[in-house]
Amino acid sequence: MVTSTESSDSSNPDSPLTLLNCREAIDRIDNRIHDLLMERVQWVVKVGELKDRQADASFYRPEREAQIHRRLEERHRGPMPVDALHRIFREIISSSLRLEQQIAVAYLGPEATYTHQAALKQFGSSSQLFPISSIEGVFQEVESRRADFGVVPVENSTEGMVNHTLDRFMESPLKICGEIFFPLSHTLLSKESDMRDIRLLITHPLALSQCRRWVDRNLTGVRVEIVASTAHAAQKACREAKSAAIAGAFASEHFGLNILADRIDDHPDHGNRFLVIGRQIPQRSGKDKTSLMISFPDQPGFLHQVLGVFAKRDINLTSIESRPSRKRAWEYYFFVDIQGHQEDDGVVEALTELKDVVGLSTKILGSYPLTPI
Repeated sequence: MVTSTESSDSSNPDSPLTLLNCREAIDRIDNRIHDLLMERVQWVVKVGELKDRQADASFYRPEREAQIHRRLEERHRGPMPVDALHRIFREIISSSLRLEQQIAVAYLGPEATYTHQAALKQFGSSSQLFPISSIEGVFQEVESRRADFGVVPVENSTEGMVNHTLDRFMESPLKICGEIFFPLSHTLLSKESDMRDIRLLITHPLALSQCRRWVDRNLTGVRVEIVASTAHAAQKACREAKSAAIAGAFASEHFGLNILADRIDDHPDHGNRFLVIGRQIPQRSGKDKTSLMISFPDQPGFLHQVLGVFAKRDINLTSIESRPSRKRAWEYYFFVDIQGHQEDDGVVEALTELKDVVGLSTKILGSYPLTPI
């Protein structure tokens, strides 16, 4: 029996608005979306056929994806949040790419870590993602061509740079072909349903430092056990009675844990930056960043001279970090991020001038689409 609120003629625009009207309209729109997706897939297949004819064609094009997301964001007017729009199109692009070629991506594991989530954010769920136990191992997987790309952490907004990632670039031929900003939001996870029952807190040391004030206020007297990652913490909390883990909400879904408290971070606006490493440098997207590794003699004024090369061309430096060269005491490498692509005229001029500086060595680590924080 049809109720009075669902009995109107949904095909008549002048009829009263009912649940049936709304649902039938949504069904028609869903059919149109499905038809358009299938039309999009047909064009994707044609793109794949054209790439098959090119010996050096790259199926994954981060600069092209960045342009799609920027265009959609510029025309977006809501009411759907723009982040949700990006997630939907990330999966559309990921599913479409799989029709051309499935991308294999190694990431610093284990599963359900923030690096895992960053890899999903960048490549979507249709890519082949597999965890590797160390940053060194991720580099090796890509260098040996067992993986097309790798995802590694490079910076935490409260703790600074991940030095092992920077050091690995000193000897690796790999290039940076993307970056991922991922906000951190720690939660307290447990098999228990009441926080008052917790007797053991399992945590990664960095996660603990980021939640220290909350832990001191809310888990007074609870024993703390340190583990290698937030995912390890969540996994162990599955087995240990009266225990809880500090991890992301993603881990609660993955391991079937209850969220006893969310947003327990002392600094709720912090996050991680991750790098996508590969074997090729993306083409220009229109808004790009270039990463450089620079070394020079320990002489007065050398760093000022290097920075001046960019300053006089109004090239913005977004980051500069120093690391010991490990070759000679008090010798350093500088890791510099600048806005612009290595093929942009101003950047080309700057890099050419740097080549002429006696005693200075410059290595281009990659140019890739600029990602807003």
